[in-house]
Amino acid sequence: MLPRARQTRKMPPMKSGSENHAFGRREFLGASAMSLLGYTLSVNVPEARADSAAKSPLGREIEAKTRGKKFDFSAEPNMSKEELECDVMVAGGGLAGICAALAAARNGAKTVLVQDRSRLGGNSSSEIKMHPLGVNGDKWGWREAGILEEIKLDNAANNPQRSWEMWDLLLYDKCVTEPNLALLLDTSVYAADADGGRISAAYARCDKTLKIYRIKSKIYIDCTGDSRLAMEAGAELMAGRYGAEKYGEPLADTYEKGKFLCSSIMFTSKDCGKPVAFKAPAWAKKISAEDLKLRDPAKWGFDYGYWFISHGGMADTIRDNEVIRFELLSIVLGVWDYIKNSGKYPEAANRAIDFVGMIPGKRDSYRIVGERVFTQRDIEKGWESMPDQVGAVGWPLEDQTSEGFYARGKKPAIYGGQVPFYNLPLSIMCAKGFSNLMMAGRNMSASHLAFTSTRVMNSCSVAGQAAGTAAAMCARENLAPRDISASGELAERLRQNLLKDGQIILGAKNSDPLDLARAAKISATDSAEGTRPENVVSGMCYDIAGSNGNRWKAPIANAPALSLEWGAPQKIGKLILNLDTGSRLLTPTLETGFVKRVIQGPQPEALKDFTISATLADGSKRILADVRGNYQKRLVFDFEPAGIRKIEIKCLATNGAPQASIFEVRAYGA
Repeated sequence: MLPRARQTRKMPPMKSGSENHAFGRREFLGASAMSLLGYTLSVNVPEARADSAAKSPLGREIEAKTRGKKFDFSAEPNMSKEELECDVMVAGGGLAGICAALAAARNGAKTVLVQDRSRLGGNSSSEIKMHPLGVNGDKWGWREAGILEEIKLDNAANNPQRSWEMWDLLLYDKCVTEPNLALLLDTSVYAADADGGRISAAYARCDKTLKIYRIKSKIYIDCTGDSRLAMEAGAELMAGRYGAEKYGEPLADTYEKGKFLCSSIMFTSKDCGKPVAFKAPAWAKKISAEDLKLRDPAKWGFDYGYWFISHGGMADTIRDNEVIRFELLSIVLGVWDYIKNSGKYPEAANRAIDFVGMIPGKRDSYRIVGERVFTQRDIEKGWESMPDQVGAVGWPLEDQTSEGFYARGKKPAIYGGQVPFYNLPLSIMCAKGFSNLMMAGRNMSASHLAFTSTRVMNSCSVAGQAAGTAAAMCARENLAPRDISASGELAERLRQNLLKDGQIILGAKNSDPLDLARAAKISATDSAEGTRPENVVSGMCYDIAGSNGNRWKAPIANAPALSLEWGAPQKIGKLILNLDTGSRLLTPTLETGFVKRVIQGPQPEALKDFTISATLADGSKRILADVRGNYQKRLVFDFEPAGIRKIEIKCLATNGAPQASIFEVRAYGA
């Protein structure tokens, strides 16, 4: 664990055991045998590269150094300066940051989202092209919901060409059309004012527009992945692997202590319909069959590859990123050279690369110490007793060797445990010792081993929605995030808000006293598969595979109708529907195996056409909504409040499934 800093942090000479190494960038380039002739020297023997990587700096102590007054305009005479004030500031525009910012804004908080690149999405953007993964919905019957599923359903329905650039544009559209959200692109957080465990201002700069921003916010959320805002504020950080003795984790000694997970560069190729030659550049790595012994490209196909082309875990994944990029590019082109020219993959003869990422997809760097450190034992069972559970996720413990592609004779990943899913607690999103700093994404407070599960993008997105919703609650009610995690009553209020907004939390049920649907008599003209109409007010909006206890189904051919009826008129002005959109894999992807599993279009189970009508207190009828072409899961209908005796949802068509299927109906006064 890293010592807490006062204001700013600077890496000192790195330490390895008791030996100090003054090991700068020049020395690292030399040690990695890539400094000669501007990175042109190719290292042909993988062991040689692995050996040099082992000599890379790996110290984990960060020197505390007090920064002077940070917003010194005189030091930047050519930059214009702007002051911004908001309720919630989110640093980092990956999926965690997007979900955090959207959740905060939709819950009434004036929100600023700062992203250091021109595209949103982080590792899922077109710059990197990593597909967001999480719960195995095909196996378990449900997947992560909320804002993340909303985005993915939009992409599936409106991006049939599977264009990653259109995914970028979708994320941009979600943010710029949100009324309470201000988006700053190409803008990097670089400093913070903090004292007494509270951030008073964060500083960000956009050199493309010559602007510096001082952002004053009630709550800050670090979704940078690299913990940059927290680092500048002086929060306590941790990094790398600890041994089993640190947290009592049986699997913690599997790989090298103190090291990181590697980064990867993805590429795509396409079939050109005729033979296409490929000549590798001189600096491309020379690949042998031995290098690919446990990494056979044919297993994964040639459309999209390869997560196992990884490197950098033996170095500093932040400060040595330029070296890591070069090495990854040399491996990618070397692997493609082997595929094209070794004669072992004739099926790739007509294929040509059409994209190679220039930004390494980073798995690992620094994590922020929170009110709780999540561990392997918490994932396996401990989470069940935590009072501040806020979101259901699921990815196996997946540790990977820090030697990456050069780990000859080692499997690229080791999976541990049989836990299919669990709930994340809010306490791992609240920075220790800070009253207004949160985090969501791969920099959450977790041991290295727990991090190998929580780091995937679906899990990060679920955490983002939870953190953003909590931040809005804190800003509105003058609370500290840790106040919520420490209070059963406040945590339950947050949970109910998240459930209302579509988040799945295992075992949590809707108990909202303002939801009038809970007091209604529920009936239907038809039902199927043993389901009952009253399932739509069971309080849970997911079912485990093989069960239907929390949804109502009926044959769509019969145009079934679901009704909610009250003994006396209720003043209702809002309805929320949570529909069934299936549980299969849903993600932007170009990987051959995943493409076969994803329906790139409206999900068949989604109710496409339906009408919602009301019987008013005087017996008259009113159409509240006439919906055509729907593909979304969660729908909100606002209308002029009126005294209503009965609401009827008449199902007219699905997007292909033989049955209408609804998980939840909620009704509110406004």
